[in-house]
Amino acid sequence: MTDTPPSLSWTDAQDLPQQARWRSEAGVPAPRRLQPADDTLNADTAYRLACEGTGLLWQGDFHNARQLLQALARRVDRKPRKLKAPATTLSEAFHQHRQGQAQRARVLGLVLVPVNADYSVPLRRAPDIRQALQEVWGEPDGQPSVLSLRELLGLVGAHEWRKKGVPVPALGPEARIHPYYGVFSPVRGEYVDLVAKAPWPAGFSPDQPVFDIGVGTGVLSAVLAKRGARQVVATDQDPRALACAGANLNRLKLSAQVQLQQTDLFPPGQAALVVCNPPWLPARPSSPIEHAVYDPDSRMLRGFLQGLAEHLSPEGEAWLILSDLAELLGLRSREQWQTWAQEAGIEVVGRRDAKPQHPKASDPTDPLHKARSAEVTSLWRLRRAAA
Repeated sequence: MTDTPPSLSWTDAQDLPQQARWRSEAGVPAPRRLQPADDTLNADTAYRLACEGTGLLWQGDFHNARQLLQALARRVDRKPRKLKAPATTLSEAFHQHRQGQAQRARVLGLVLVPVNADYSVPLRRAPDIRQALQEVWGEPDGQPSVLSLRELLGLVGAHEWRKKGVPVPALGPEARIHPYYGVFSPVRGEYVDLVAKAPWPAGFSPDQPVFDIGVGTGVLSAVLAKRGARQVVATDQDPRALACAGANLNRLKLSAQVQLQQTDLFPPGQAALVVCNPPWLPARPSSPIEHAVYDPDSRMLRGFLQGLAEHLSPEGEAWLILSDLAELLGLRSREQWQTWAQEAGIEVVGRRDAKPQHPKASDPTDPLHKARSAEVTSLWRLRRAAA
């Protein structure tokens, strides 16, 4: 028995009853209160209604809806949040920052737009976004929908990234990875370069099996295959990530060297090289699409370390790509994860470091600037501990 998708009901400008499916890729529940809105609604009233939890179903001009969203964002950003006390540690600053982001998303997510059954948007001056929605939602199912304008703009932005792609110099001067919506994009190139430049383990042969745990867009599998690895087995739980990786590997003409498997962490068997780039921050995702960034209770990292000895050949090596941002924010110590490794029969035999170059690392207005500016990304070399 399948769950019935949530729906919204309202009365349109002609006093006719309407109903549509509620959609949220972020897993946000449908608003309990709904009010039609159009170009006559001023930003202050809209802000008050959104803060009260009222969904504003837009029936006016599409570009005016975007302007209203921008006006609401300005009001959210300038209104001081009521905090129990100023943050005295980076850990407190991180949690306050996350709370502020969540509150901002709640308010801005209440400007809603309708979508017809064929994925067209029935608003004046609305762009044609049918392809962008089809990439995420699949073929139209014959039902009209409602979603937040903020999320819709995110879907459109992801569609543009998917078309344009992200340049990855490690794969060649013209090579690009095309991320799907909800799949972590390799915009931070330092971790890709670490995998591209790390020396192969001693005695490693390109004919030996390699595991890529958590394939995502397929960028690390592509780098390993480009370097000559002929038997890469790449895993992921997310069907969207596997589809994304498959498309990228096919585009790069590397699919013959990489086998994709849908599974949690490890495939069956052992490998001479195991690569894993888990989410770096041990915090609870506020939406399903944040699982690539936040790993609650370090579940993936712990699972990787606990299962590694079983899936690593006796003379094999693992490359764990990890930022120290969690350490700098006081969310998890280096000693903690290395203790997990030791308890699982794994030892650290070396590491290679890279300094991130992303814009937030040099943005003094970022509330986490102190940690981001000191961040280092490392490729940790791991092996089975000597008996």
